[in-house]
Amino acid sequence: MVTAGAALADEVGIANLTMGLLAERVGVRAPSLYKHVGGQEDLNRRIAALALSEAADAVGRAVQGYAGRDALAAAARAFRTFVLEHPGRYAATIGRQPSGPDDPLAAAGQRLLSTFTAVLRGYEIAASDVDHALRMLRSLCHGFATLQAADGFRWSADVDESFEWLITFADRGLRAM
Repeated sequence: MVTAGAALADEVGIANLTMGLLAERVGVRAPSLYKHVGGQEDLNRRIAALALSEAADAVGRAVQGYAGRDALAAAARAFRTFVLEHPGRYAATIGRQPSGPDDPLAAAGQRLLSTFTAVLRGYEIAASDVDHALRMLRSLCHGFATLQAADGFRWSADVDESFEWLITFADRGLRAM
């Protein structure tokens, strides 16, 4: 049910995903969904956990065998691709807080964070600055990918080339630290 909900969220947007729409998609009556999820909020939380887990898998696979700029580039590209391919399920992750350490949302988020933390090991960043570097990377990658997914880059410059600029900018900044 969650996978079907995530796919539907990618089509219609997480804000437009309803239990009724999901029931229609999977061919059941809406009350039948409550055998699988506790309601709209539970469905959205599960979609967010799925999205973070899938993003962690994609970014983790992408960085295997790479370090430094190559790892940074692989992670950023994989993250961007995930957001562009799954805009609805990724949007479910924004602003959603884990309910506790055992929440699948916390575990999936930590896996993604750990991958980006591993990327940062390729740079000489003080331990006290790692959180700042992670926030910078998330801001850059999230911002670019969500703007692109929302068709926010309408001018003539090539979007892929702009993304490579972002990677170079981040790499130079991290090396300068």
